[in-house]
Amino acid sequence: MTSPWLHIIGIGEDGLDGLSRSAATLVRSAEVIVGGERHHGLSSEVSAERVNWPTPFDTMVSTLQGHKGRRVVVLVSGDPLWYSAGNKIGQKIGFDEVTFHPHVSAFQLAASRMGWPMDQVQTLTAHGRDPEKIIPFIAPGAKLLVLSKDRSTPASIAQILTGKGFGASRLSVLAHMGGPAEQRFEGTAADWTQDVPDFQTVAVECHPVPGAQIHLRVPGLPDDAFQHDGNITKQEVRATTLAKLGPTLGAVLWDIGLGCGSISIEWMRAARNARAIGIEPRADRRALAAANALALGVPELDIVEGSAPDALMGLEPPDAVFIGGGLSEAVFDLCWASLKPHGRLVANTVTLESERVLLDLAARHGGDLVRLSVDRATDVGSMRGWKPLMPVIQWSIRK
Repeated sequence: MTSPWLHIIGIGEDGLDGLSRSAATLVRSAEVIVGGERHHGLSSEVSAERVNWPTPFDTMVSTLQGHKGRRVVVLVSGDPLWYSAGNKIGQKIGFDEVTFHPHVSAFQLAASRMGWPMDQVQTLTAHGRDPEKIIPFIAPGAKLLVLSKDRSTPASIAQILTGKGFGASRLSVLAHMGGPAEQRFEGTAADWTQDVPDFQTVAVECHPVPGAQIHLRVPGLPDDAFQHDGNITKQEVRATTLAKLGPTLGAVLWDIGLGCGSISIEWMRAARNARAIGIEPRADRRALAAANALALGVPELDIVEGSAPDALMGLEPPDAVFIGGGLSEAVFDLCWASLKPHGRLVANTVTLESERVLLDLAARHGGDLVRLSVDRATDVGSMRGWKPLMPVIQWSIRK
């Protein structure tokens, strides 16, 4: 068994005094200390070779491995495994070669300052990520704790909240928590003008203004939440489709016939770190999908130009597959072969040609067949009546 040689230690604004005895001893006896400028400042009394975070960060692993055999410490803020560098380093080097030493996280400190129970808040980050990723979590009464990238982050969050009809939300920016320079800034999203330090955490209590459109993470957003050209899986069918696909933590979806991206986007919103790869041959629809992904808080949607089955070659194996266009035996065979064990495949069709293919596949492979018919109330002159949507044949199967 490999012995750990690398220590990743969380440190706070109180420096070495805030570390456990064992963690402080490791820092004081280190030959090499790797960290950012702030981390080096918090441990300045220690005599050791100093290495700054390399740029780009992906070179960190080779930098660390170059010091293997020496007493190496990496300093990070707070908890090394909570939106920090620890997980990425551990994945690359091997968790059996790393020992983690957590400090009280910024989330815990912020929750204590706000008087918020940790089990009632959403913990998010805009550090190294698009601030739009908070969008799926914006809801009436929701409490968000967001790690900032720099002093511009609170204004970006305020702008996002205001644009989504949540300008009445309360923002508390908590800077340098746990140290002598600790500060707190308050305001509402719509009126935010505060100038804040770079190192801070944003606490948000979400409040909508009258008439705000509220888009929850439960699948089945209104059709008008998306920009589309009419080629969209309608709300009622989309909710059923997502239920069959079953988004889970970190799971990967192949969305064949991406269109405006409605299935992929709702998949990613429904589960933490869920990812989607959308295949779409038309440039105009790829542009719609990208715009919708940003507006609805999943900017990392992976959009692939091309058509199945050729565009599927070499993609990461999926946990689920949705075939909304281009169904054929060749497409199904490749998807089924690529699908991970226990994975789910759902195919929807409205055309007679695709229906014949789908029924033949279902006869050979089993699974569940459902015919979905939806009528929506609409104006009929001065009255109201039912207008049917095109019926959808849905086939779902688990591997």
